[in-house]
Amino acid sequence: MLPVASIGVCEDDDELRGVLRSALQREGWTVRATASGSEAVRAFSAEPPTLLVLDIGLPDADGRDVCQALRARGVRSPVLFLTARDALPDRISGFHAGGDDYLTKPFALAELLVRVNALLRRAGPGEAPPRPAGVLLDPATHAVAAGDATAMLTPTEFRLLAALAGRRARVLRRAELVAAGWPDGAIVHDNTLDAYIARLRRKLRQVGAAEALETVRGVGYVLR
Repeated sequence: MLPVASIGVCEDDDELRGVLRSALQREGWTVRATASGSEAVRAFSAEPPTLLVLDIGLPDADGRDVCQALRARGVRSPVLFLTARDALPDRISGFHAGGDDYLTKPFALAELLVRVNALLRRAGPGEAPPRPAGVLLDPATHAVAAGDATAMLTPTEFRLLAALAGRRARVLRRAELVAAGWPDGAIVHDNTLDAYIARLRRKLRQVGAAEALETVRGVGYVLR
């Protein structure tokens, strides 16, 4: 017998959160629901759900930052974003943040269930426990932590470091980092990206991180 899928829900609207919980449970899935980004990171880091339904407009954090923080902690569960924003740059930024699908509010529950089923089919077996994380990212405060030390990040620094931490030991090309750090269509010069990487290196040293940002000449950067 196949294990029952576990669905994580992060939605701050009490009524909608209850509707989502009931609809997903009627399909036979177990549901864990949270109301804030900070709560979602705590709840879903150690025990990742099979799939996560994540609102972008949370009271304490942008849902895309929450997704990146979870990816940086080794969580690979598919993410379905819910949002009232339907502009193309918003949708693109959701995918760059590690999302797998995007549903605009208001939506029909039938469509949400179809999309969840499709993502579960692609997800395959249940999510393995995440690997131990090095530096940790807090989407509510835009901070990076290592041990007891923390350093504040700008939103762009957060997105860049989250992209690198989400794919530790993998070289990210400069174009990938620009797509992760800046809105679609933004003109970002090479020295601008280099300056941000230099600032991130200083902040990683500031918190005493065991990991470091390395340059792969002619290609990009890697965190390891």
